[in-house]
Amino acid sequence: MLTYSFTNLGSDSLYEHLYKCIKNDILQEVLHPGDKLPSKRSFAKNLGISVITVENAYAQLIAEGYVYSIPKKGFFVADIDQSPSKREPVLSAENMHLSSGKSYYLADFTSNQTQHNLFPFSIWAKLMRELLNEKQSELLTNPPCGGILPLREAIAKYLKDFRGMVVSPEQIIVGAGTEYLYGLLIQLLGFDKHYAVENPGYRKISQIYKSHKVSCHYASLDKTGIQINDLEAQEIDIVHLSPSHHFPTGIVTPISRRYELLGWASKSDTRYIIEDDYDSEFRLTGQPIPTLQSIDVLEKVIYMNTFTKTLASTIRISYMVLPKHLVNRFYSTMSFYSCTVPNFEQYTLARFISEGYFEKHLNRMRNYYHKKRDCFLQQITKSPLANRCSISEEDAGLHFLLTLNTNIEDATLQKKLEQNGIKMSFLSQYFVNPPKSAEHVFVVNYSSLSEEVFAQAIQLIYEAL
Repeated sequence: MLTYSFTNLGSDSLYEHLYKCIKNDILQEVLHPGDKLPSKRSFAKNLGISVITVENAYAQLIAEGYVYSIPKKGFFVADIDQSPSKREPVLSAENMHLSSGKSYYLADFTSNQTQHNLFPFSIWAKLMRELLNEKQSELLTNPPCGGILPLREAIAKYLKDFRGMVVSPEQIIVGAGTEYLYGLLIQLLGFDKHYAVENPGYRKISQIYKSHKVSCHYASLDKTGIQINDLEAQEIDIVHLSPSHHFPTGIVTPISRRYELLGWASKSDTRYIIEDDYDSEFRLTGQPIPTLQSIDVLEKVIYMNTFTKTLASTIRISYMVLPKHLVNRFYSTMSFYSCTVPNFEQYTLARFISEGYFEKHLNRMRNYYHKKRDCFLQQITKSPLANRCSISEEDAGLHFLLTLNTNIEDATLQKKLEQNGIKMSFLSQYFVNPPKSAEHVFVVNYSSLSEEVFAQAIQLIYEAL
């Protein structure tokens, strides 16, 4: 006789709980096609429930095709088609890992996830409570497609005060992540244009362009940034670059190359530069690098940034600054899009910036990451690994390059490290055709790690060599 527990029903009624238990046993093949189910009366007596409860559960199972009845003989498990095309997918351990977001590594040097103790929860909660009391009507009013005006005003003021950019709120378009904004830009600038990304570079950017079926090319870098002659040779219309702090090499494009890029863009009405300023807030030594947009007088630069690094990787709020002549085109052709960021987050972030909390938070985070970086580098220099490695590009952003003195191939070394609980990406992974100079160079992102694991991680890297 089948027996089920009714102690943890949750919000389910008795019949719903019984229905789910039997359905689950059928799907998990505990009950097989043709198996006879207990009669309603005997089943109810065994479970200590009413006959009508069993009857309702059986009726639901029959309605969905899991069970069938034969008059005067009883109820039987149906032969449901569990072919691969119809079977419910089973999550593998790897997929469970990906979907849960949890790391099973001692140290994951590829992650940019924010540590929970660094997010200003108390201030964020305070601002949200205030808004829930004061802005009830505004919170439930559909925002313009470019985002609510208070947030765009706050961003415009921040850009002027801290990045030297003079822009109007109308030029700012807010969206849920830069990936979404890239899609809008492709529609705005044209699917027929030739786009270029940096090589090496962040691979997701090229994947996004290719997913929109546009012509995406790779432009090589030298020691000062993207090469102009490569853009010319490939007849590029729009180039996507990060001049203030390139990922993963850490290159900062000097002013001379920046003016060359603006000169290249000025030669055609269809040419634009997408300036990705991601990670620029965390220059840990010296003054922040001025943006390319701030020296652009011909309206050829589209500026993009996000709050995922400065606040949290799960806050999907990004924005782009369009040249003035593109603003009207955007609203005349794309205003049917709804803003993808909820009003609750937009108003909270607007107040967080305008009331000075964002500036204080950034200063706190810079100091925190500065100390963390110094701690990590000091531990490396004091360890046996110091004689087997060199460090570069450690002054900006939240990653640096670690060149290891070894003859082990990158893929083999990466696998050995993972077996030791260390996840790292190597520089050659970010090239289309990696050069010899990229071998044994690892990209070390330390932002998500606690200082307690540094010493053990360094030892495990050394042991892998």
